[in-house]
Amino acid sequence: MKKILILGATGRTGKELLQQALDRGYQANVLVRDCKKITLEHERLRVFEGDTRIPKDLDFAIENCQAVISCLNISRNSDFPWASLRTPEDFLSMTMKSLINVCQDHKLSRLIFTSAWGVGDSRPFIPSWFAWLIDNSKLSVPYLEHERQEALVRNSGLDWTIVRPVGLTNSQKPKAVKVIFGNEQKPSLTISRKDTAGFMIDILDHSDYFQKVPTIYS
Repeated sequence: MKKILILGATGRTGKELLQQALDRGYQANVLVRDCKKITLEHERLRVFEGDTRIPKDLDFAIENCQAVISCLNISRNSDFPWASLRTPEDFLSMTMKSLINVCQDHKLSRLIFTSAWGVGDSRPFIPSWFAWLIDNSKLSVPYLEHERQEALVRNSGLDWTIVRPVGLTNSQKPKAVKVIFGNEQKPSLTISRKDTAGFMIDILDHSDYFQKVPTIYS
């Protein structure tokens, strides 16, 4: 039975990920800033309280895990693109620096995390209105941070997968997840958090996704 460390388990995608991981029989450790925000109780769930940027906190939570899945992001006070940030602007890159070192110390190689379509080499292929919105709102902060954490992990030597979902929705209706690599075709503009979480679990043991950057949509 595989044990995984889930980061971002209190977020909307992270909650879906945690529930699905437990439903599929995984043991799950989660590291959160406030344990009270995890209301789910399960015999295969262990909750650790701490800061993902601090190696010591990660070290405790990652013990005996075989993989890490992260849904961390830069959060805002609302979904309004100009809403003020609740998360430090360097949160993702600082976490990734610590996480890479801790994974290497524990000889844990499998790391999957969410970035976003529109980051890095996918930027020229997003709609022009979306590019304008990123550049002229608070969305610019997480997109820059996603780019930084992607750059960090590419040189880590880990068996990473950078998952770039298109726009995330809260739909609970399952749909087939479609995958593209590079910019071979244009994706549709949405995918549910539920389907995104399921995809991340699906590819845990698939070496075809090691050191790959799939864009996913439905």
